[in-house]
Amino acid sequence: MTLDIDTARAARPYSRREYLGRVLWSLAAPLFRWSPRPLFGWRNLLLRVFGAKLGRGAHVDPGARIEIPWMLTLGDHAAIGAGVWVYNLGPIRIGARATVSHRAHLCGGSHDYADPTLPLLRTGLVVGDDAWICSDAFVGPGVAVGAGAVVGAAAVVMRDVAPWSVVAGNPARVVKQRVMRSAASP
Repeated sequence: MTLDIDTARAARPYSRREYLGRVLWSLAAPLFRWSPRPLFGWRNLLLRVFGAKLGRGAHVDPGARIEIPWMLTLGDHAAIGAGVWVYNLGPIRIGARATVSHRAHLCGGSHDYADPTLPLLRTGLVVGDDAWICSDAFVGPGVAVGAGAVVGAAAVVMRDVAPWSVVAGNPARVVKQRVMRSAASP
């Protein structure tokens, strides 16, 4: 079997409306990227204008790259850090109080490598409430990171992560369970 590259390159995986939205977002993106860091409200407004669903107190750093805003949902007080790439070809949902640290990559799509025409798969992914995606981590298409889970720095996650577990490495493996101390504990 050989790849059908001509068909793959000729494919149009988005509707005309989505293509138009992506062009308009690319024109508006400098207003997002060049805004001063404290202007979270301004960036939230831009994202909402382009269809993102953002909870109260959501923080998105100006250095973050949001591929398709209307495919993004952020819970209350969720945060996306500098240099994060939200490659949300499919819907990406980041839960309440979840943090995605700098230079992490959330990949919400891929291609069906078993099909010779390589069709786009818009799988999306979910980051649960209170989860933390550490710096330089990669979370792959279709993955669900459970509530309270921690994805260690530079980890590569291609399978679901159980709630309140800590994963690290490539491929990511459970290294421990996340146990929260009370605020009064040293």
